[in-house]
Amino acid sequence: MAGQDGGYALGVDLGTSNTVAVLRWPDGRTRPLLFDGQPVMPSGVFLDQAGLLHVGRDAQRLAQADPGRYDPNPKRRIDEPGVLLGDAEMATVDLLGGLLRAVAQAAVEAVGFLPPAVLTYPASWGARRRGALATAVQRAGWPPVVAEGSAPVPGGGGTRLVAEPVAAARYFVDVLRRPVPVGAALAVFDFGGGTLDIAVVRNDGLDHSGRPRFVVVGSGGLPELGGLDLDAALVDHLGRLVGTAAPQAWQRLAQPESTTAWRDRRQFWDDVRGAKEMLSRTTVAPVAVPGVEQAVHLTREELERLATPLLRRAVFEAASVIGHCGLRPDQLAGLFLVGGSSRVPLVARLLHAELGVAPTVLEQPELPVAEGALAEIVTAAGGAGSATPVPEVRVSGPPVSGPPSSAGMPISGLPVGGTGAGGAAYPSAGRGGAWRGRRAVWTGAAAVLALVGVVAAAVLYLNRGGYDDVAFDNFRDLGGGIPFEEENPYYTYTALVGDRAYLAYEREDKRLEVIAAKASTGTRAWQVKSDGTAERWAGIAAVPNGLVLLADATGRADPRELSVLDPANGKRLWGRDVHGDDSVLYFERTLVLVDRTAQQLVGLDLRTGKRRWGEPIPSGPAGNSPTSVHPVTVPEDLGVAAGTDGRRLSYGGKDPRIVQIDVNRSARVIDADSGEVLKSAKGVADPDDMVVAHDGRLYVAPKEGGYRVAAYDLARMGEPTILYTGDDQHYPDRLVACGRERLCLLDRKNFAADTTELVSIATKPGDGEKMWRKPAAGAESLLPVGEHVLVGGGTPDTATLYRPDGTTVISREGVAVRLDGGNLLLFADDPSTNVTDVSVAGVRVSSSDLIELGELKGVRAASCSWNSSVIVCPGKSTMVFRSFVEK
Repeated sequence: MAGQDGGYALGVDLGTSNTVAVLRWPDGRTRPLLFDGQPVMPSGVFLDQAGLLHVGRDAQRLAQADPGRYDPNPKRRIDEPGVLLGDAEMATVDLLGGLLRAVAQAAVEAVGFLPPAVLTYPASWGARRRGALATAVQRAGWPPVVAEGSAPVPGGGGTRLVAEPVAAARYFVDVLRRPVPVGAALAVFDFGGGTLDIAVVRNDGLDHSGRPRFVVVGSGGLPELGGLDLDAALVDHLGRLVGTAAPQAWQRLAQPESTTAWRDRRQFWDDVRGAKEMLSRTTVAPVAVPGVEQAVHLTREELERLATPLLRRAVFEAASVIGHCGLRPDQLAGLFLVGGSSRVPLVARLLHAELGVAPTVLEQPELPVAEGALAEIVTAAGGAGSATPVPEVRVSGPPVSGPPSSAGMPISGLPVGGTGAGGAAYPSAGRGGAWRGRRAVWTGAAAVLALVGVVAAAVLYLNRGGYDDVAFDNFRDLGGGIPFEEENPYYTYTALVGDRAYLAYEREDKRLEVIAAKASTGTRAWQVKSDGTAERWAGIAAVPNGLVLLADATGRADPRELSVLDPANGKRLWGRDVHGDDSVLYFERTLVLVDRTAQQLVGLDLRTGKRRWGEPIPSGPAGNSPTSVHPVTVPEDLGVAAGTDGRRLSYGGKDPRIVQIDVNRSARVIDADSGEVLKSAKGVADPDDMVVAHDGRLYVAPKEGGYRVAAYDLARMGEPTILYTGDDQHYPDRLVACGRERLCLLDRKNFAADTTELVSIATKPGDGEKMWRKPAAGAESLLPVGEHVLVGGGTPDTATLYRPDGTTVISREGVAVRLDGGNLLLFADDPSTNVTDVSVAGVRVSSSDLIELGELKGVRAASCSWNSSVIVCPGKSTMVFRSFVEK
């Protein structure tokens, strides 16, 4: 069968704790690939003294005699070049390649060759991690990885990569036949053995083969929370019971010193895991304890009591990810639970209770990601092939027992390094061309972008909007870092106002630790702990006269703490409760609270918390009162530091006005300091329309085909001027002010991502040179940079900067952020919430020069803040300060 696929295909979910593969047969049937007779293979690896690598259950068994040669979760080491196993260091890509070789062996044993394969990866992985995975594919002897995002083709054409939540969405739509309309979004809650991954996936229209194109619009999770943590909580609970009645027996299990004791420990943990699964069906489950005559009984009540605090963190994270995507849970097309630990009934019950959305949970939640990945390979007939769905389990009904949770597959005797880049080591349906991964760092002349055009110095100055070039230089440490009181906090937040830097992290006692420092020197000014606690914090916001701490909440009506600290000394000025769906806007003297529970806008004195004014939020005919509130920005705001999501990192606030849109399509212009309603008008916009209030004007674009971009004068709010009209098949996706008297929007035909165009719209009649459009397939973000506009997105992530006349300044792989109106930082990979190394370069808009700054080592780059000379980041145990300008 070598050289032809015969309609077979293989989907692989390489998980942190377990690996699952699903084989599709020519008639469309799917079934899990078996490893040692089981459908799940542990993702652990063991290197024996002869240099042979073992995986799966064999690795687990060998680890009992020599634990130092075992790594249960090599996928966690994706950012590390190598892992020490015993006295030998193995490349991480070789460890992952070993797991993939075991999958390939099982596939060859099942059908005689390695079918076209699709491998999944976490949505949070940037290009560097995906490149490491592609190298592991080559080391395993699989066909090289083909370009991600290309059209599915018969025969596969090489190994494909697809994001895990996209694969889950494919299963949700193609197999379960659940609708996710164009423009709608699905939340994927992937609760595995070692990690929790959460993503929101949007249907962006049809792809090359006429199927829905799914795009990840937001992701998050808890890398330290998984089913193993539930097992550990149960083991700890049983240890307290057994340790009292039989201390010697428990000591032997807790600290094994012999091969027999290690075997007993492993069996005990397996029995605890089995009891946990049994409690999904019954109220009591026995656990045999080696060395104790009678079994100990666990109850469902005990399980839920121990698991609830852990699972509430998961629910908070889900609510946070959904909220950061600009959605409410009730706006989702569905909530899909995948991953083996999702079968615990309490998971679905808590999500349903807290989010108000009934999750879809399956009998075998380990399988949908691997099976959904198969949609990336069409059958020889050109279709995606039909599949039999895994039986669905209603949230309120009794769960059905799933397969055993671990299995093994030895690969002893295979070379540790695989075949390298020399080609596939297995009979396959076809060989793809050579794959070249994206470099993680820039070197030498390759880092210098071409100068676009030759223009006069005066024009260069105008083109960069009047901003000076930053004198970029290699990263330089400032102050040596400020140590945390707790090691490696996961949830971290930073802010910068002038030369004052702030960092906050969530403590074990659920309080927020806040550090203030002088950014230019890295010296501490003060350090305090929050008075209140929260299951999860939303973050911090800094303005010149106050630092705001805001807790997160799961439910829309749930209370959460808002408190304000004095920037001078960290003392708490005031605090109050707000609700889960309340919004907060910050000004120099006033904090504006959008209180959706009390249906009012409230102006609070930033320093005292006293109520300065209040305005009711108008209700609609049905008694509902949805509203949106927009601060009015000025041209200078387009030139202050901004994060990857486009939000300003440094305070602007030159215009104290806000614009409120209510359910009756009315707009009110309100002075944020006094609460005075300055102007109002009817028939302006719906609360969910795209609205921009900038430089004295209000711009509105409805999210519908045939949309019109209308402009209102905020001082009069009279009849609008129509600036642009799209045709019936085109929809707006993003709208920003991108310079003086100019708007930019992303326009899509029938929501299809590959039809996206960047449209520049003149806001002044007769200014025709500012009217232009450019292809921007896959674009997902717009960020004004002075008079320029930065477009981000695509696969791989690409940053493209356009001048006001539509010519290109740069187009470069990576994620770019704004330093000011004339300079950028370019991250080689999407900044991660995990502690990683990331290469960064500086970009001067005036000349398109790209200057390497070096690597930010050991930081949570997604939580960094910056100004035009310093970047501040949370590290594993310190607050890190790096200068990137010449001394």
